[in-house]
Amino acid sequence: MYRTHTCGELNLSNKGQEVTLAGWVQRIRNLGGMTFIDLRDRYGITQLVFNMEKNAKLCDEARSLGREYVIQVKGIVAERENKNPKIPTGEIEILVDELKIINPSTLPPFTIEDETDGGEEIRMKYRYLDLRRNPLKNNLLLRHRMAQEVRKYLDEQQFVEIETPVLMKSTPEGARDFVVPSRMNPGQFYALPQSPQTLKQILMVAGYDRYFQIVKCFRDEDLRADRQPEFTQIDCEMSFVDRDDVLNLFEGLIKHLFKTIKGIEFAEPFLRMSYTDAMHFYGSDKPDIRFEMKITEITKLAKGKGFGIFDQAEYIGCINASGCAEYSRKDIDALTDFVKRPQVGASGLVYVKYQTDGTLKSSVDKFYSNDELKVWIETANAKPGDLLLILSGQKEKTLKALGTLRLEMADRLNLRKHDVFAPLWVIDFPLLEWDEEMQRFFATHHPFTAPVDEDISYFNSDPTKIRAKAYDMVINGVEVGGGSVRIHQKELQAKMFETLGFTKEEAEYQFGFLMNAFQYGAPPHAGIAFGFDRLVSLFAGLDSIRDVIAFPKNNAGRDLMLDSPSYLTEAQLKELRIKTIPDEEK
Repeated sequence: MYRTHTCGELNLSNKGQEVTLAGWVQRIRNLGGMTFIDLRDRYGITQLVFNMEKNAKLCDEARSLGREYVIQVKGIVAERENKNPKIPTGEIEILVDELKIINPSTLPPFTIEDETDGGEEIRMKYRYLDLRRNPLKNNLLLRHRMAQEVRKYLDEQQFVEIETPVLMKSTPEGARDFVVPSRMNPGQFYALPQSPQTLKQILMVAGYDRYFQIVKCFRDEDLRADRQPEFTQIDCEMSFVDRDDVLNLFEGLIKHLFKTIKGIEFAEPFLRMSYTDAMHFYGSDKPDIRFEMKITEITKLAKGKGFGIFDQAEYIGCINASGCAEYSRKDIDALTDFVKRPQVGASGLVYVKYQTDGTLKSSVDKFYSNDELKVWIETANAKPGDLLLILSGQKEKTLKALGTLRLEMADRLNLRKHDVFAPLWVIDFPLLEWDEEMQRFFATHHPFTAPVDEDISYFNSDPTKIRAKAYDMVINGVEVGGGSVRIHQKELQAKMFETLGFTKEEAEYQFGFLMNAFQYGAPPHAGIAFGFDRLVSLFAGLDSIRDVIAFPKNNAGRDLMLDSPSYLTEAQLKELRIKTIPDEEK
């Protein structure tokens, strides 16, 4: 037996017992006549004591150990004189009688501590070492607990967990597919699923009524903090339901997770906000409502006064930064530089300071009277000490820029606290988006999303007016889940494909199996998928999903530990009938 106990379970009730422990050497403290070692495993840390007077040889052996050595010890549990209340085993220590080195370790490239000196790249290369640290270990344990609670809740709601294939058919909508060549079918390729969307709809046609899966999905897209090329989602579908049935049941899932994992209870229903209101007041379809600072439109108030930038603008809007009237010119210049960044896209920034003495100071004083500026102040509900930050331009672009500026100000004012959670549903999205470059419509969500019944007539007149029976769950400005009521009638699905520019032949080739299934009594159905990595990172208080994934990729899509992706041999390429193109020939 390698161990009788773990390094996290012993306490004063074990005093006097002979025990055997095994684990990794966390740190060594040589204090002359005594040597102390912190022994670590997944469960915690236990202090080991080696006494030079009682066993000098054993103490010398202990001093020869290095960090991350794997050892086994036998000894007696004793009460510590200097107790450590920060760890569960902090009241005891082990008086070691026997020491065995199971495996030595070379010096790790970074310290394996909660606060490490290793940069992200080096830690990703040696991920097996990084995973020994408490922050990552705790994240993966949190992920495990959340997965178990998801399964528990959905099982109680009569959902059936069903696996779907990883090798699927490529579809052109959405992100780029990862493709897999088929050796047995030369020249043909599988695609890794971006989502099991069509298959879960098939399961509803097959009569399974309630399906779920915690499933890997794959998208070949540019990466950022909350994206990975392979990610995990909680994928769900239900039959004989409408939108409210889905929202109520899965609001229950999120409330269950908050209660069981975080000890937070939400007594009231989550807010439901239309897409139009989200964009109008927050400049985003995933609004962070932990704080106010809503966008206020002042187009009619500001146009036609001789200030050319405003006079030419389609839209003028502002946010009210409470208590920021004392911002210096340097602070304002920094904000101006921020909004001019390409990712924000504004051409400039106008401000109005409502100073604590009641006077107004603005960057456009020469164009607007004090009374006119006061109307802006009143419209934005500003109080003495507040600062209006104003952007103008094309409406959609300006709203998005104001939304980004709003989040920047919230960060500066420390309004986005990780221990505060504000969930809501965003509903009534546009069904379609027009692409000027390609001169065609694209589905805002996906081609199987049902339109709002009273908007169906717009297919023949103005498709931009069609609202979707779609919904997103947003928590703290992060979209954690989204779904829709599905089209289940073959004729309506064919109309959707036609509007998206598919020929009958293209629709049949790509989605014929689904269209054919709809001929055999497809029930009304709807579903949702939650980004499981995002949910876990949100519960862990992290901004990136990488540290809740055991083996993530970097921003270039590379696994630094495996050195993947990698080249295939010529023999492999020949067997698959694939020829690679050198960079200079691209």
